[in-house]
Amino acid sequence: MRYFSYLTEEEEHSLFHSLPLHFNNHADRNILAHAVGSALYMPATRDRIADDLVAARYEGLVSIVLDLEDAVGDNMVLLAEETLRNTLRTIDLYVDSGDLDLERVPLIFIRVRSPEQLERLLMLGGTAFTHVTGFVLPKFNAVCGSAYFRLIAEFNEHDNGISHRLYGMPILESNEIIYRESRLETLLAIRELLDEYKPYVLNVRIGATDFSSLFGLRRSPDSTIYDIAVIRDCIADIVNIFGRADNHYVISGPVWEYFKSDRVLKPQLRQTPFEESMGRSGRKLRMSYINRYVDGLMREVSLDKENGMIGKTIIHPTHIKPVQALYVVTHEEYQDALHIMEHNHGNLGVMKSRYSNKMNEIKPHLNWAERIIMRSTIYGVLHENQNFTCLLSEEREPAII
Repeated sequence: MRYFSYLTEEEEHSLFHSLPLHFNNHADRNILAHAVGSALYMPATRDRIADDLVAARYEGLVSIVLDLEDAVGDNMVLLAEETLRNTLRTIDLYVDSGDLDLERVPLIFIRVRSPEQLERLLMLGGTAFTHVTGFVLPKFNAVCGSAYFRLIAEFNEHDNGISHRLYGMPILESNEIIYRESRLETLLAIRELLDEYKPYVLNVRIGATDFSSLFGLRRSPDSTIYDIAVIRDCIADIVNIFGRADNHYVISGPVWEYFKSDRVLKPQLRQTPFEESMGRSGRKLRMSYINRYVDGLMREVSLDKENGMIGKTIIHPTHIKPVQALYVVTHEEYQDALHIMEHNHGNLGVMKSRYSNKMNEIKPHLNWAERIIMRSTIYGVLHENQNFTCLLSEEREPAII
């Protein structure tokens, strides 16, 4: 698996200064944590997921979440579990037969409903999870979280028939976290638990839809989650607890739930990046994203990044490429990061950037530089004078479904 593998060799050379890394679910935990990227949720009741992978229906797809929780009605749980088992078996068969190239198998996660359901699934045995990277753990707190990670740790620490580790990705979305009077105590208890099981924690996810529902709120397609004050404050505390450089967890941004809607406010995509990269065709491309109301998503991903998050839960294939494109490192960012790390030898404290447009301070900017280098490894580095718009192609975008 590699980001932007759908590009031709000529396109890769014309766009990238440094190409993205190849990886699979055997990769180092830190690589995988940053590589989850735009994780497309699919109801586990869908019975053609394996066929869709063979057909490469979703160009650019790198990670999927097979959902047994909110996407499945309470009366359909047993059917969903059976369909999930069939899906995993079919993927395995397609890989063994050569119908599905192993390079095109995305990172696969399963969102479970409860520790009891997770235990039931793990009883299937390791070979059922040959192509599974881990589990998404909803409504996470220190109590259910302890049960979740005890099961995951025990599974990994025994001879289970697979050669890679299974991970957990907790979703912070419960009322104890969003309510101010219990938030700090709850977050600190969760951090203590995750520290105990850190080798099995892939990233920390934020469930802003559940948070919003507790206040009867829902952001409009013209807004971002950061415009809702009560959610913004909670996200700030989550980043404060889990995003610190001395004990860093990769934090994933909340889901964007729109793919078509009515506009009220001004579009949120500037013309300049599109025109500089693509001229007249760039203006047309910009309008196509605005007309599909993906500009709000792109604005929110930019704010996610500014707040130290990487990764996004998505619910529609048209969201895959815009999110991924925004994670690619620009040439300027890469040069700044290299410049800082190369001069971290004690002889300099501050210097002018190689682009001669900013000050780079060695010690204050070192943690930032290390994160940029990690992101550049997974998502690649663009050539000078290229920006994210060069990775968006109107012709390649999947149709609204």
